[in-house]
Amino acid sequence: MLKIDSHQHFWKYDPIRDSWITEDMAILQRDYLPPELGVALKANGFDGCVVVQSNQSEEENDFQQLNAEQYNFIKGIVGWVNLLSPNVEKRLDYYSQFKKLKGFRHVLQGEQQRDFMLRPDFLNGISLLTKYDYTYDILINPDQLQFAKELVAKFPEQRFVIDHIAKPFIKDNILENWRTDIIEISKYRNVFCKISGMVTETRWNQWSADEFDPYIDIVVEAFGVDRVMFGSDWPVCTLSGSFSEVYEIVKNYFSGYSDEEQQKVFGKNAIEFYRL
Repeated sequence: MLKIDSHQHFWKYDPIRDSWITEDMAILQRDYLPPELGVALKANGFDGCVVVQSNQSEEENDFQQLNAEQYNFIKGIVGWVNLLSPNVEKRLDYYSQFKKLKGFRHVLQGEQQRDFMLRPDFLNGISLLTKYDYTYDILINPDQLQFAKELVAKFPEQRFVIDHIAKPFIKDNILENWRTDIIEISKYRNVFCKISGMVTETRWNQWSADEFDPYIDIVVEAFGVDRVMFGSDWPVCTLSGSFSEVYEIVKNYFSGYSDEEQQKVFGKNAIEFYRL
């Protein structure tokens, strides 16, 4: 079974385009490209990865497609397309020729309209993803889980995955509403969850591995080992921990699970979800 990192990014840093990388994230203000990740993947026994968009443009798809053509360890791409556009179906049809392009994502967490995902034009775009057999990565904050639940309920045939366990407030140890909403959304069998992005939701570089346990407990209890997958969130994770440190948190958590269950979390589920 291939070992897969289900979530990471590549970019050629552009200070204007990448304005989300603020001064407190100065470590990210440079290029992050496949050869650098390749070293970390190999050192930790991974066979491949799924690269996820960080720039909301179709140029991002072209850039990641070139990366995937050049580096075989990039097994899948989650790109970006304007789901609100009346021409979205034409774009999805165009992208269907690129076999490594597996799905799409919109940065919903950044929208001022918190229920942006329930806009009729957005819903139309999601319905077309289903038609073309693309996945959708749900990037949200905890306050948007209630709307995400409505979204996934409308499309039982669509494959959804929640990025970064929906970014709970680990630093402040606030579980209550997030826990309730995660359990509710997990009841929809077409929804998976990435165990990723946790180290940046707590005190950067000052965490201990056990503070993540209550959150992983809830996610695994809700989704089961068949619908969770490991993601490093490299290089964003480097704000608070190295690839190896992030991997160790999740590896150690699942160390008491069977080999078969560990293979699901670290590869099989990502392979099945993204059809790698």
